[in-house]
Amino acid sequence: MALGSSAPEILLSVIGTLKDIEAEPPELGPSTIVGSAAFNLLVISGVSILAVGEEPKKVNDVGVFAVTSIASLFAYIWLYLTLSTISPNYISVMEAWLTLIYFFLLIILAYAADRINGHIQSKKKSQEDQERENLETEIKIKKNRLR
Repeated sequence: MALGSSAPEILLSVIGTLKDIEAEPPELGPSTIVGSAAFNLLVISGVSILAVGEEPKKVNDVGVFAVTSIASLFAYIWLYLTLSTISPNYISVMEAWLTLIYFFLLIILAYAADRINGHIQSKKKSQEDQERENLETEIKIKKNRLR
């Protein structure tokens, strides 16, 4: 949902940049994208929480949540560093490539965390099934003794 609401702004910024690649980019572009991302993060999260109702909310997959939370914080810190500290008012090609690499790294880490969580859940489920079978066997044995 957040990607869909931010996609038009990102696409317009990319088209504007590619249209006149040698010109100095306007300050409004990055500010708009960052502001829109922060707004989307807060509003979409808030609406999603309200939509669930009064039942308690729980994050089932803490690993993916942690990966995306840390990546979000890193993204804002990286944006600040590239725009203000490392090379003020200029994005080098190396910074652009690193940003793209960080994006794919986020996808890989989130996928790995999801797979690990799936493995843990299936292992936990198989242990619960085994315990249930053992309990059913004990109940059958006790019933047979009572006869």
